[in-house]
Amino acid sequence: MEAQLRVAIVGYGLSGAVFHAPLVAATSGMRVATVVSASPERAGRARQDIPGVEVLPTVDDLWRRASDHELVVIASPTGTHLAVGLAALEAGLPLVVDKPLAAQGADARRLAAAAASRGLLLTVFHNRRWDGDTLTLQRLLREGATGEAVRFESRFERFRAEVRDDAWREQVPAAGGGGVLLDLGSHVIDQALHLFGPARRLYGEVRAVRPGATVDDDAFIALEHTSGVVSHLWASSVAAVHGARVRLLGVAGGYEKHGLDIQEDALRAGMRPGDPAWGVDPPELWGRLVTTNGEQRVETERGDWPRFYQLTAEALRGGGPPPVDPQSAVAVVEAIDAARDSARDGRLVELG
Repeated sequence: MEAQLRVAIVGYGLSGAVFHAPLVAATSGMRVATVVSASPERAGRARQDIPGVEVLPTVDDLWRRASDHELVVIASPTGTHLAVGLAALEAGLPLVVDKPLAAQGADARRLAAAAASRGLLLTVFHNRRWDGDTLTLQRLLREGATGEAVRFESRFERFRAEVRDDAWREQVPAAGGGGVLLDLGSHVIDQALHLFGPARRLYGEVRAVRPGATVDDDAFIALEHTSGVVSHLWASSVAAVHGARVRLLGVAGGYEKHGLDIQEDALRAGMRPGDPAWGVDPPELWGRLVTTNGEQRVETERGDWPRFYQLTAEALRGGGPPPVDPQSAVAVVEAIDAARDSARDGRLVELG
């Protein structure tokens, strides 16, 4: 029987506690051995959530015990990803980095190059590649259900009328990782690039619109893919009326679906992978496919966030590909940089 891969999680806020720790624990051959948190409250929560876990107050304490681990998960704020990631790689540890890979494209490229030069695994938690809607879109595209794709729309929208003092993403400048574009925008950009391939040009609108907002809370991005598909993407904290989560238009039909994937709410409610209802979309959230043959409801593919860590474990043990190639994660951050440039200058930006 193979020894379990020992995982350290840096940061035990929402990302570390609600997403990463439960998904690691649910992965065969993996266990959360260590959590790094300087917060006594979060340290106590980690000990309660994960029997036998060791909690360390600083990342320096973790690097001194690097040989006791096979993987580090960086679940700390985006602005820390570069420094913590470089230190982890210097300690010889493979990395999972919560999305986005870094706050700026140059930092993302630096992390990817550092991992490659050391021959260490680096992958990024773009978990929404395994959302039910993304998996359903992949199936419909394989089947040619809408004919040749023409236009894709994706929205990640919330309604938070007031800026929250306790939310770091609403307080920290964009250069330090704050703002809705890096937070929610990274999801919709990654989904579009994952489904339709690289983009050759981009147009962006990035704004701070709420009273007292000091960092962007509303963004729109248009991508022209080299495949010819055009993606229109929204990320917003001021969407009191939500649009369709996804809409795909093709020359022979279209598909539309409302409602966010259910896996986040399931984790927040205490459900864990392995539950028979995990990732199963209720029928009232199924999308609809419209073609010349009429309209039909389309059952949503089962969401599968656990697949990310299953593939990570396979990559660590067998040297296979990471679940998210780091260069694809770099492309997401570069697109975010380009969206800011476009919004500032009011122009189309050519992508390399």
